Amino acid sequence: METQKTFPFQNPDLPLDARVDDLVSRLTLAEKAAQMLHEAPAIERLEIPPYNWWNECLHGVARAGVATVFPQAIGLAATWNTALHRRIAEVISDEARAKHHQAVQQGDYGRYKGLTFWSPNINIFRDPRWGRGQETYGEDPYLTAQMGIAFVEGLQGDDPRYLKVAACAKHYAVHSGPEADRHHFDARVTPRELWDTYLPAFEALVRAARVEIVMGAYNRTNGEPCCASPTLLGQILRERWGFEGHVTSDCWAIADLYKHHRVVETREQAAALAVNHGCDLNCGCTYDALPAAVEAGLIDEATIDRSLRRLFRTRFRLGMFDPPERVAYAQVPASVNDAPEHRALARQAAREAIVLLKNEGGLLPLDPALKTLAVIGPNADDAEVMWGNYNGIPSRSVTPLEGIRARVSPQTQVLFAQGCDLLDPATDGFAEALDVAQRADVVIFVGGISQRVESEEEVIDGVPRGDRESIGLPAVQESLLRQLHALGKPIVLVLLNGGPLSIPWADAHLPAILEAWYPGEEGGAAIADVLFGDYNPAGRLPVTVYRSLDDLPPFEDYHLPGRTYRYFDGLPLYPFGYGLSYTRFAYRSLRVDAKRFAVGEPVTVTVEVENVGERAGDEVVQVYVRAVDAPDYAPRHSLQAFRRIHLEPGAAQRVTLTLDGRQFSLVDEDGVRRIRPGKYEIFAGGGQPGFVETVSATITLNGEPAICTHLYGPA
Repeated sequence: METQKTFPFQNPDLPLDARVDDLVSRLTLAEKAAQMLHEAPAIERLEIPPYNWWNECLHGVARAGVATVFPQAIGLAATWNTALHRRIAEVISDEARAKHHQAVQQGDYGRYKGLTFWSPNINIFRDPRWGRGQETYGEDPYLTAQMGIAFVEGLQGDDPRYLKVAACAKHYAVHSGPEADRHHFDARVTPRELWDTYLPAFEALVRAARVEIVMGAYNRTNGEPCCASPTLLGQILRERWGFEGHVTSDCWAIADLYKHHRVVETREQAAALAVNHGCDLNCGCTYDALPAAVEAGLIDEATIDRSLRRLFRTRFRLGMFDPPERVAYAQVPASVNDAPEHRALARQAAREAIVLLKNEGGLLPLDPALKTLAVIGPNADDAEVMWGNYNGIPSRSVTPLEGIRARVSPQTQVLFAQGCDLLDPATDGFAEALDVAQRADVVIFVGGISQRVESEEEVIDGVPRGDRESIGLPAVQESLLRQLHALGKPIVLVLLNGGPLSIPWADAHLPAILEAWYPGEEGGAAIADVLFGDYNPAGRLPVTVYRSLDDLPPFEDYHLPGRTYRYFDGLPLYPFGYGLSYTRFAYRSLRVDAKRFAVGEPVTVTVEVENVGERAGDEVVQVYVRAVDAPDYAPRHSLQAFRRIHLEPGAAQRVTLTLDGRQFSLVDEDGVRRIRPGKYEIFAGGGQPGFVETVSATITLNGEPAICTHLYGPA
């Protein structure tokens, strides 16, 4: 039976807005300011418990003890599988609910125990040096948007009244390094670049997925601090996109307004500026200056009330002020956390994320009955490297070495030598590695990088970490690989990393290469599944792998010419969308439902895909669009649809995909998105046109140019 409640806001039968208004009206100014900090204290006289807004679930519930650890976000993007990604998010939100309710029962309201999760990171991975690129869904606005929508919908659930958890689109906007400069950096972009590349995924999550939280970035964008930007927070987010949730700052970003950006001089001015322009929550402590800011006339209490209403609305939608029996999500049992079926899903996700970069002579898959196998490399038996960042702690991890040992036949001898450190140039371990390789039939080298090389801005033991200065394989690893190659043994290179690695020597000399990312708790088992043919790899690159940093503009330059597959004119080592298989697929007869369309009319395309090889496998059907008579600043071509399918040997499937009329739009130099009449070429295949065989069709759009006020959601 429900207990009698004292205050109207505690009555679940009242309208939501009435409850929120009642609660806010009962707070003092000091209480209001305190509730706008990420560590909101209890208000005992109103029976309001404390709440810590700070929580993370990038690829599993993070920093809250044992939880299922899925592949890092960049690996999840490499699956090109939105249905899988949504299912992963549903599992994450199950574990989140279980952990939250268990913590509340124990009176634990600390950080990482709440239901507001600051994930996903939908920034565009524009430069491979960025240490946080591993947290993103890659370099393409469309792929990022589709993966982000799936993740948010999976996290937030589909209950008409309650949120399962509250997801967050971050970091808004134009944020992608350099990490060391993020607290004072001004990211300058043209209006076209802003609307063409940096904003579409945010619009998608706000308008199509109804994300509950948006996090402002540390940096300035075109002169305005993102956490106090009238353009980003007011004109675009609230007025143009109709965002109804709340905005949070990145952590201690409000202090940056006066300490580093120096757009104001005092804490009071910083707090007032941010709230006046729409930043509702301060991850940090600057908003405790709001009462003094009111007294100084820098902000009025009504504006503070506006932010309070948004914040409490989120908490009400999470069911925090309602009897648990009324909230279906509150019934999630603690037993779901780290469940066996979640571990199985982590393994499947890691399998689907693996990209086969090279397989010369069909070396892979390997025979599990090989007589002797050498496993070498600094990442071969390191559990922590598989977790990426913003991670939970798995109850157990399967390293690549463990996965290989568990898969080979009982008669196969598996020899192991680390050979070298990840970065340290010492060669003391080379001799042992060469010895075990000499005795083996095949060598599997598991290398790459780790959180020691790429990360968020931080200082550990006095050493600053963050972005990469090189995108190559660490020199000591390549040196060892060259000596192993000189033995004449077949070598399989397995890479663990977040940001892409340029490996031109390995590509030229080694017969087989797998990209496994940071593959999560079951990563070693998934790698073994692929190495020995229990799973046919079908991951596709969500980024371009460049040959050299010499091919790129300076890291600090946010302009797009020369960046990402849409604007890069050079020859990449591996292109965006690339990935091999143990089978082969043929594409035939791309058809459109007409040859001429009115401007803004949807276009349906159908293509036949056949597995012409001897193994069952997945294929990622990719559809790209190119404006034939486009202005010089337009993308070369852009991904506009994709679908991952499974085909048995000899089987064929007709795949039908519909492109919204707005997907034929281009952003002009003045930042206005327009659908232009004229000819458009549509390509379909297992990768980008120009890198794989594709089928194509040309259509004509008739009519007058049409302005697209919105790319996602209702027009």
